[in-house]
Amino acid sequence: MSHKQLDEQYYVLLEQLQQLEFALVDLTLYLDTHPGDSQAVQQFNQIAQQRQQCAHQFESLYGPLMQFGHSFSKYPWQWVETPWPWQV
Repeated sequence: MSHKQLDEQYYVLLEQLQQLEFALVDLTLYLDTHPGDSQAVQQFNQIAQQRQQCAHQFESLYGPLMQFGHSFSKYPWQWVETPWPWQV
């Protein structure tokens, strides 16, 4: 396994994903105790859509983010390519 040369966009997209996921976790915790807050539900759905778009962009450029069917792989099998997102 060898590390690919990563460009600046790799880190920008990865940080954006982390920010969106943090917001989703935070909103999930809030909505667990305030399920009737329609603005929070709307915000959660909007951020979830942004996260999905960002993840798709990241994966199309750099390969899968998650295993076990959550992400697709191009040919050849991309899971042997490093670094993985949690290694940077």
